Amino acid sequence: MAEEVIEKMVKEAMAAQWADVNVIKEKRGKEFVIDDVKPYVDAVNQMKAVGNQSKAVIRLHVDSVNAHYEILRSLTKTVRPEDDPFVEHYQTPAIMEILYEEDESFRKSVEKFIEGIEKAEALIGLEVVRRYGGFYGPTCVVDFALIPGSTSNIVNRILKTVDIPKEHAQAILASKSWGMNTSYGFGEVFAKEIENGATLSDAIKKEIEMIKLVYDQPTEAQAKLMDEHGHQSFDVRKYMSEYKSRMKGAVKEAMDDGVHYGNIVTVPAYCVGDAAHHIAQSTFNMCKDDVVMAVIEATSAVMDSTLNANLDKFKSEYQPLSVATGAGAVAVEYILELDGFNAPMIVDLLTKRFHNYVQLYPTRGGAAELHNHDFMDMIYRGWKYLDKARRDRNGVETKLVPKVGGFEVNLDPIHENEVLMNPQRYAYPGCAISVRFSALMRLADYPCLLTSEPVTATMMTNIIALHKESPASPARVCKDCATAALVDFRHAYCQWKEAV
Repeated sequence: MAEEVIEKMVKEAMAAQWADVNVIKEKRGKEFVIDDVKPYVDAVNQMKAVGNQSKAVIRLHVDSVNAHYEILRSLTKTVRPEDDPFVEHYQTPAIMEILYEEDESFRKSVEKFIEGIEKAEALIGLEVVRRYGGFYGPTCVVDFALIPGSTSNIVNRILKTVDIPKEHAQAILASKSWGMNTSYGFGEVFAKEIENGATLSDAIKKEIEMIKLVYDQPTEAQAKLMDEHGHQSFDVRKYMSEYKSRMKGAVKEAMDDGVHYGNIVTVPAYCVGDAAHHIAQSTFNMCKDDVVMAVIEATSAVMDSTLNANLDKFKSEYQPLSVATGAGAVAVEYILELDGFNAPMIVDLLTKRFHNYVQLYPTRGGAAELHNHDFMDMIYRGWKYLDKARRDRNGVETKLVPKVGGFEVNLDPIHENEVLMNPQRYAYPGCAISVRFSALMRLADYPCLLTSEPVTATMMTNIIALHKESPASPARVCKDCATAALVDFRHAYCQWKEAV
């Protein structure tokens, strides 16, 4: 049974990855239209439950992607780059409201949590001031774990003060993690208010009102945020209304099947981003650069070949996910090292840059450094695997074979990539020593297909389908943050052990 699920999840995950990569390669430099995402939708439609997997969980994923794609097609022909980051933030608000309507007890728990937000003025005030001043260094405000400075971290601490059923608390926590209940990152209202001349106390009150609205009226909160952003690509209210209507059946089936609410709010959200966010105009623009495109292709090939080479060795459904993300991390770090850089150097650079950025842009968006943080974590992880492999090889002239959890990573696709192996074609030929590094710095702002999000989303849905009763998000593990491990002192502010 395990073998059947493992082989299936690897096949489904890499189908999603290659759907994205192949479309981007074909369409890069051209104008994006919604129909460009069809290959990704087709890949998702091949997902099926096998063995003990919950059909209801798989349905949440598949129905969400199809609803997202079809609703976007009915509302617009394209999505402008300024609007594309938000396309995966309209699902959880609608799902939350379905749960409110179908389960009165859950709605009452959320109301108690909203009361808890009101009472947590001191905590929220402290955290938004720290975020504004860059106290924690680079962080992920909407992190999928519970790192310092993240919304999940603060929500978890408030939840511990509220007397509600544990399952409800876990669902509320998940809804602002892998579940994306609105685009709001804690601290944004506060920063803008004080920079506009408000007193600290007034700014904190307005911050609290915004946070309460996110949970009280999720779709209205998201619509309000998009109004303030100046969203133009489509009618977000129509999108959420239609999405809510179309997803009711899948949500009800999941509830009847005993799927944890924390998974119900999570699964439909993290799978839609490929449609009009990863496959999107911003990506087509970025990947006009041959070297950027080559990094994505080679990393995908390392991931694919490594997973398939180890298929008969996997014993648990968690191992393919670890190997997929680990192989990607090794690949990116290896490409970085080809130009004489490594993770400790980049973490130092980007952490120092962050502190300058705070001073330059005090009202920066809450997500500004989010992907820098993801990128640093990825290369730091890859560096540790590569460093061990280099030490073990020592001075022997043999092939470098890093291992992730005992599974060998195949780096051949990097050496077989003509673009990556010929940097002299993309700069002054005699001095082309930073070509790959410079491409990676562009990807530091957008590492979604390196980490990889479509692979992670597809594999996580498969894992959740086997463990529907346990909340999968946020990740209740130490994230091994690169900045915390190499530069900053912030381990004591994490909440991974204290998650509700």
